Amino acid sequence: MAMLELRELIVDIPGRTDGAPLSWSAAAGEVWGILGPNGVGKTSLLHTLAGLREPRRGEVRVGGTPLPQLSRRQLARRLGLVFQEPQDGFPATVLETALVGRHPWLAPWQMESAADLARAREALYRVDMAHLEQRLVTTLSGGERQRVRLATVLTQDPGVWLLDEPTNHLDLHHQVAVMKLIRALAGEGRTLVMSLHDLNLAARWCDRVLLLFPDGQACWGPVREMLVPAALENLYGQSLRATELDGHPVFVPG
Repeated sequence: MAMLELRELIVDIPGRTDGAPLSWSAAAGEVWGILGPNGVGKTSLLHTLAGLREPRRGEVRVGGTPLPQLSRRQLARRLGLVFQEPQDGFPATVLETALVGRHPWLAPWQMESAADLARAREALYRVDMAHLEQRLVTTLSGGERQRVRLATVLTQDPGVWLLDEPTNHLDLHHQVAVMKLIRALAGEGRTLVMSLHDLNLAARWCDRVLLLFPDGQACWGPVREMLVPAALENLYGQSLRATELDGHPVFVPG
């Protein structure tokens, strides 16, 4: 059974005509990358997959169930979303913020248990933020906040992850660390779908990619088939040179 499935999905983007309908599925253990130029609708697609906006047409299923049939609590147990920009609503510590991920699993007014606290601390450790658990999130750098957002979804522990530019604001070391974490989560049976701007990250870490073109067309498939210069030059309007390093394609501007 597909963990995430799109059936003839058309994302509703105001002022734009219908694009190509999307019909694909992501299985447990797969890492998908969504690529395309600015403004093409990558974030809108992720928000539609998360149930935050209605599609113009078509259907999204999570774990075989159509989105409208899932309550917000049920959906939050199956699916997590890592936003691109801060969503900090009030001052809270790093640990308190990570613990928000346990809310879908708690009854109303139920307090977090010792096991919940341990899960949050383990999540912070996995993103190299355990040493800052008592810091207020509002005092953190952009990269540190991004890692807290990842830790919050780790604490939530959904089967499907949607990530909007997960390496946004991160330095090179933490970019690599986060991509290794994403591959580790896939190895644990999660399904991960993420928007990316860096072709080389997609080539190195993704199994399959979805290319969204400015004219509304789209295509998808295995990385080796999709990440070829001709398609990517058409996608970005930029000439590219391609080579290979350690068995993975590498792209640089031509």
